[in-house]
Amino acid sequence: MYQIKIALILLFRIIDSLILVRVLLSFFPTLQLSRISYFIYQMTEPILAPCRAILDKLGLGMGMFDFSPILAFLILGLIRNLLVAF
Repeated sequence: MYQIKIALILLFRIIDSLILVRVLLSFFPTLQLSRISYFIYQMTEPILAPCRAILDKLGLGMGMFDFSPILAFLILGLIRNLLVAF
């Protein structure tokens, strides 16, 4: 059971890192066309799309600013902390 918990925590850290890299890639438009960028977008979009939808329903879709990574970090951190607590 302990190994599963460690593996899940590692998975959450990897997802956090991929989201952070995606945010950083958004500042460099020329890098967004690479295969690595495509892979990162494919891995993070299933997490960020629902966060974006939640923000839109709350009326917080701020046009050119995408706050979905912040919400994703908060939700993933909450889940990770709950996982560590049990």
